[in-house]
Amino acid sequence: MSRNSRVRSGLLRQLENERIAQAPIPPCGDLATPTSVCGRRYRSHYLESRNLINGQWCAADSGRTLAVINPANDQRLAEVPDAGAHEANRAVTAAHEAFAGWSVLPARERGEIVDKLGRLMLDDTEQLAAIMTAQQGKPLSEARGEIAYAASFLSWAAAEAERVYGQIMPAASVDKRILVLRQPMGVAAIVTPWNFPAAMITRKLGPALASGCTVVIKPAEQTPLSALAIGELSLRAGIPAGVVNIVTGEAAPIVDAMLADVRVRRLSFTGSTEIGRKLMAKASENLQRLSLELGGHAPFFVFDDADIEKAAAAAVACNFRNAGQTRICANRFYVQRGVYSAFLDRFRSAVEALNVGVGTDPDVDIGPRINDDAMEKVDRHVADAMECGGTVLTGGARAHTAGAADRFYTPTIIEGMSPKMLLAREETFGPVAAVQRFETEDEAVQLANDSPYGLAAYFFTRDASRLIRVAEALECGVVGANDGAPSTAQAPFGGVKRSGFGREGGHFVMDEYTRIKYVSWGV
Repeated sequence: MSRNSRVRSGLLRQLENERIAQAPIPPCGDLATPTSVCGRRYRSHYLESRNLINGQWCAADSGRTLAVINPANDQRLAEVPDAGAHEANRAVTAAHEAFAGWSVLPARERGEIVDKLGRLMLDDTEQLAAIMTAQQGKPLSEARGEIAYAASFLSWAAAEAERVYGQIMPAASVDKRILVLRQPMGVAAIVTPWNFPAAMITRKLGPALASGCTVVIKPAEQTPLSALAIGELSLRAGIPAGVVNIVTGEAAPIVDAMLADVRVRRLSFTGSTEIGRKLMAKASENLQRLSLELGGHAPFFVFDDADIEKAAAAAVACNFRNAGQTRICANRFYVQRGVYSAFLDRFRSAVEALNVGVGTDPDVDIGPRINDDAMEKVDRHVADAMECGGTVLTGGARAHTAGAADRFYTPTIIEGMSPKMLLAREETFGPVAAVQRFETEDEAVQLANDSPYGLAAYFFTRDASRLIRVAEALECGVVGANDGAPSTAQAPFGGVKRSGFGREGGHFVMDEYTRIKYVSWGV
């Protein structure tokens, strides 16, 4: 029996026999206490402080922990390990050793396991959504939507596992053949943000696993519980020990250790442009491949010939989803003079109908900021806009919710945006929309592209020719043309300019986790 056959046979036995123990856990109650938030299935967190390394739940070597806080009420939800370089190194070792077996497993079998993980997430939507709302603050309805969105990346990647094709190319002589192989890269590091704590993991994890890579996940300090829940489900799905590892703690020592390790072949990061620059510099030493989804400052245009009702509804969803804490959110709104008043009336009415409050309230649309720094940034941007001559049409102040922390902000529209405002130049990452008139299509394109960022842009028009012209002229990675919600698992997502590089989603993402090998075959 060949080495690969022995590895595969042993791995298949492991897939059949390796299951996490099902210790009894009290049923989930209301969301009043940390243990009730955890649900009956997720004992690895809330009830215990653990990371996932080589299929085992373990504490930090130092015994130190970080508190996970509910941003809506400052409740301490859990303690997770404050791990560092030593734990990161062990996780990389586990992933490196597991790669030999996982990478030779037939693509269909890898795909079936990844798909099972997605189905387990959907089965546990309610508990996963409750965990997400407790640690991140978004309304439960949005949290449920994110779980479905997260699972879609797994199901899509599972199907793509069998479509990682090589090529046979014509050679220059009759006694040779040229083969081009696509093989998994090896150990992939995944570093994710707090605003979409499940979907930003699975968007990277799905294609990494489906292509044959093994992974080490570093979730955001604010929202590690969703990652740990996914880790527990990965074991239940039959993913072997070491293939998926999760290390929590402060980012710098963990990520620095991963980038210093030559066994880590690529890193996928979603976060700020400032951190992206630092990661790029560190990765240059070992020439690790990167994909970086960084800052955004998306424009949203409404042309005179647009469907105003549709544009206003899309503007609300695009700007105020996740309370504006989304890099693909529209930040600056430009409306052509002929429909300016009509659009603004509809937009304002829809924004004023949004409800602010704790995410567990079924009527809430806007939850809290993630922390005090985020709250202060919204205050600063709104104050700056008013000092620069802007007018607050609605909102413009903190919202006070009984029994809750002071991290809620009223949905806000500011009229009279000008280039000197912070709102026109920086991501607010909050529920604030700044609006400005424009005259011509050329002016619209110039305003859109007058930014160092290029993640997304949106515009509404009924003119098919204009749609093509503007879409081609915009300097960004994602365009929503008559669409305020373009993100989907089957399409490539990513930015240009200071918004980063690399793509996630669709078949394009499989390129990010595979390498090309050329074989010259003498016959």
